[in-house]
Formats: sequence, C-alpha cells, structure tokens
Amino acid sequence: MAQIKPRTLSGFMELLPARQVQFDRMVEILRKSYSLYGFTPLDTPAIEAAEVLLAKGGGETEKQIYRFTKGDSDLALRFDLTVPLAKYVALHQNELTFPFRRFQISKVYRGERAQKGRYREFYQADIDVIGDGSLNITNEAEIPSIIYKAFTALGLKRFQIRVNNRKILNGFYAMLGLSQQSGEIMRTVDKLDKIGPDKVAELLVQSGLSPEQAREILSFTSITGTNEEVLTALEGYRGRNEVFDLGLDELNAVTKYLAAFGVPETHFAVDLTIARGLDYYTGTVYETTMLDHPEIGSICSGGRYDNLAEYYTNKQLPGVGISIGLTRLFFVLEDQGYLHDALNTAPADALILPMTEDLAPAISLATQLRQAGIRTQIQAERKKFKQKLSYADKLRIPYAVILGEDEIREGLAAVKDLATGEQVKLAPGQAAAHILAGLDRLNQGTPILDRV
Repeated sequence: MAQIKPRTLSGFMELLPARQVQFDRMVEILRKSYSLYGFTPLDTPAIEAAEVLLAKGGGETEKQIYRFTKGDSDLALRFDLTVPLAKYVALHQNELTFPFRRFQISKVYRGERAQKGRYREFYQADIDVIGDGSLNITNEAEIPSIIYKAFTALGLKRFQIRVNNRKILNGFYAMLGLSQQSGEIMRTVDKLDKIGPDKVAELLVQSGLSPEQAREILSFTSITGTNEEVLTALEGYRGRNEVFDLGLDELNAVTKYLAAFGVPETHFAVDLTIARGLDYYTGTVYETTMLDHPEIGSICSGGRYDNLAEYYTNKQLPGVGISIGLTRLFFVLEDQGYLHDALNTAPADALILPMTEDLAPAISLATQLRQAGIRTQIQAERKKFKQKLSYADKLRIPYAVILGEDEIREGLAAVKDLATGEQVKLAPGQAAAHILAGLDRLNQGTPILDRV
C-alpha cells in the first residue's frame, strides 16, 4: 500500500502538546473573564445555509467564504461569529431574555491568502450584547472594559483600546457634502495605519473627492492629544450636524463610563482614525493594539451595530460586541516571545513508577492522588527506570512517585521533585499535600509575560 505523506494545509494551525496547553489556558481565562460579567456561552453551527451567511455579504466576504453543495443544499462555513449570532437571535427571539449577553469562542473560516500570522481556520473569542428595540450606551463602555480585564488577566500590560464613533464620522462627512460617499471614505481612512496619510489622500482623490476635501478629512482624523483634549477639539464642530452631535454625546458618555468601569486612561484613547471597514457598525467602534508592536495591527476589534439582524427579522435588535482573533494573537505572542514557558504545561502532575509486578498498589495510589485533584499517570510499561524518568522529563511532568516493595510494606510513597532532584518518603495523604503545594508554586503567574 502506497503511503500518503502527512501534511497540514496551508493556513491551518496545529500545535504541539505543550503549546496546546498554553492556548487552552488562555481560552479558559477568557471564558472566566466573560462569565464574570454575566455572559452566557453559545455555540452556533460551523456550517450554515449560504444564503444566511451571505445575507449582508458580497464583495470581499463572498470571495473569502468556503462554500460547497451537499445534495441540493447550498452551504458555507461561517466566516465570523457575529452573523451567525444575528441569525440565532432572530430565530430564537421569542425564547430569549433581553438584553441577551453571550460569549462564543469558536473556529471560523476564511479563504484568504495564507501568510505569516494569518490563518484560514482560526479561533475568534467574541462577546456581544443584543437589545430588544434599544440598547443603553453603558453597554458600549462595558464591552471594551471587559476586554481590558481579560487582557490584564492574561498578563498583557502594554496595550491600548482605541475608541471612535461612526456617527461622528458620518456627521463630519455630511458637513463636507459627502454623505453618499461616507462608507467608501471610512474604508479608505481605515487604512491609515497600513499605508499612511499620503496614500490615503491619493485614494480619496481617486475616488472623486477634491484635494481640499481630502486634506480636511486628514486634518480632522489627525486631531490628537489626551482624551479630554480630543473631545474638546470636537466640541468646536458641534451644532453643524445633528448626527455628529449625537455621536459626540455618545463618545463623551463612553469615555466617562470606561473610566468608571476601571479602565485607566493609559489603556484607552479616543482615535478619530478608527472607522472599522464593515458597513454594519453604526455607533461606537473599537480597535486594540499592542503598544510595542503597532505593526501587528488590531488584536481585538468591534463596535455598535443597529441593523445586523434586519435580513432575518423585522424586529429591531441592536447590539454591541467585540472580537479577539485568538489564533492570530497566540501566534503573535509566541513569535514575539511573550508566552510564559515556565508555567506547567505537562499533561500530568505526577507519574507513578511501580517497581513491583503487582500493580494494584500503584493503581490504588493513583486513585488517591486523583481524588486529591492531582493529574496522575501510571508508567506500567516494561522499561528501564531511566527510560521511565526520561519519559517524565520529556513531558515536563514535575513529580515522580516511586512505589517499590519497601514503600508498599511501610505504607509510604517516594515523591521525587524532577526539577530539583529532591526525594522524600511520605504517606499517601502527605504525598498529595506535598505535590499540591509544589504545583501551586509552579502554576503562579499568567500565560503572557509582558515587558513593561
């Protein structure tokens, strides 16, 4: 039989066991962080009817979607978690309690060009709040405050949540007589970080704007300073457009409440360049960047949307949410040396090494250790003692528990710290306490070791 060479498709990430443990640890911290704020977990299907996913699609979205047929069914893999959420809420609106607060950490699929740090299959970690008819502005401040808490819990310190409001941008473009082009202008301005102001100005002129209009837009988006200074500068435009004024009121409220939610000003900033390229955003928008690696781009983004469910229901279901590209973030952290490799990543805390033919005492001890919450393996293979220790060393298992005839007769177990080489004989209950105390020291710290 001819063998097939094993390979992983380009754009799909597979992790070795220790790295998978680190990734899962980050997922668990995000789950706990989201749950702390009263969000419920949700898992929508990876495969949906193509018409459902593409209801508000077209353009780049349709080019990137994985689409296929099965029998008479036109199907597609989800490309984000927000559109399936809109379908879910529209479908179950009579069974849900609003505001509906959900989090979802799942894989999504996009057939874009695979490149370093960019994947075709990747995890997103989303939180959203959906209202029934209306949604209070406090939610637009709470969502990024949760991201601050989550990133802090992961160990990330040097990051900043940049905040803007689409109504401010729409209102400003209306002042310039550019309401019809506002969507295209926002998508162009959203590229400022990538291509710079000169190229953005060039693209704006190519799209039909005058050089004067392009200069005014770039002058507006370049307003910088403290949050208070930027908001004060924006007050100078008040009274010229109703939509602009509403957006400014919302931005003032969000910045005020972000501070009340405990987010220090060092970690959020009003940034008028933030527009988000997706058309469904209608109010507050966010992007989060690592301050020491701006070249990476956004590691978390989102915003307010009012009409996302309009293709599935006549009911008004406004929402606000934010998404972490978790696979990309993990790659970036690994690539830049931020992962805390000293944390315990072993699949077991203790490896029992039976030195007798009768394995019953070893099995009994393993059961006692597991009952104490210690992840335990039994190495029962007929191998030399040195080989068994090598197995533990390769997996970075912290403790070996040696059980020979003497230990069994004495009702003890020899516990060996494989990092220090120290070995003590203890009764099973004491052995468990000894191992747990050591594990507590090993598991201190966060998955990310940020540099301050």
